[in-house]
Amino acid sequence: MRWRALVAFVAAAASAFAFSGCAHHRGARPGQLKLGMVTDVGGLGDRSFNDSAYRGLLMSKKRLHAYIQVLQSRSAADYQPNLNALTNLHFDMIYAVGFLMGLDLDSVAKQHPQQRYAIIDAVVNDPNVVSITFREQDGSFLAGALAAMVSKTHHIAFLGGQDIPLIEKFQAGYIAGAREIDPTIRVDVKYAGSFDDVAAGKELANLMFNDGADIIFTAAGKVGLGAIDAVKDRSGDFIIGVDSDQDALAPGKVLTSMVKKVNVAVFDVARSLQEHKPMSGHVVFGLKDGAIGLTDFKYTREYVTAPRRAELATITRAIADGRISPPDTLQALAAFTPVKL
Repeated sequence: MRWRALVAFVAAAASAFAFSGCAHHRGARPGQLKLGMVTDVGGLGDRSFNDSAYRGLLMSKKRLHAYIQVLQSRSAADYQPNLNALTNLHFDMIYAVGFLMGLDLDSVAKQHPQQRYAIIDAVVNDPNVVSITFREQDGSFLAGALAAMVSKTHHIAFLGGQDIPLIEKFQAGYIAGAREIDPTIRVDVKYAGSFDDVAAGKELANLMFNDGADIIFTAAGKVGLGAIDAVKDRSGDFIIGVDSDQDALAPGKVLTSMVKKVNVAVFDVARSLQEHKPMSGHVVFGLKDGAIGLTDFKYTREYVTAPRRAELATITRAIADGRISPPDTLQALAAFTPVKL
């Protein structure tokens, strides 16, 4: 409840702040590390990507004693105004959360070469921008392997947000992981065309469940919350969550979550800045860095048994040491063949 209240408070404050354009440094001390963040359209409270980034900001506040401020984007039209509002206040680092901000950040960064920026899930080739991306295909491969182990129908599904290269990494890794366990498994794929349409997530999930899939992996932001809502009253069916630990949103019905620790990346960028060793260029976080992986099956050990956990551990080691290279595109998926471990 405390977390929900905190998110609600920050979301309301940041929303009013972004709408009015009245950004300020109220409360920041001289010499204090100042970190600003512009969310993607999913906003705080998505219990997924944006919330994970925000946790990194909270970590920076607690452990680095940073001053933090968040501006939320209600639509793509808010990206540049929000980035400019924080830029005008000369934050030490400004985070753009999400690939959709790539072009807007590129424009703003070129106009303000002395300001430092970081972008999550995109590469912006400006000297004052550090680009953070992840090997989502690694964790998605594990999610697919687990889905194939647990599925009773040999029929699973993938629900994406927008059909773009970033989400293709999740899709390709998931399907390859499932085929690693069951080469003949059926994997249905649907895209919502959105990252914030909760109702579409519920509708599409129900369609796939009704068509015979018993496990759906979502990579769709708030759309995934709709899918989780859909599974709550279905016997024998599961959702695999994404980005943040979503297991407790439907205990026993979220088989696991493919955690993408955006919070770790956000914090590491801030810490490097405070230590006067700022990151630069393109930095990739993956399974070997502890930034990608599955949750601990707190509510689903009945299905994720000890032998299955051991098999997942074997696959994890194989990915970490390079014996398995999860595909990150559909073209690479077409060339993928299961590896004998």
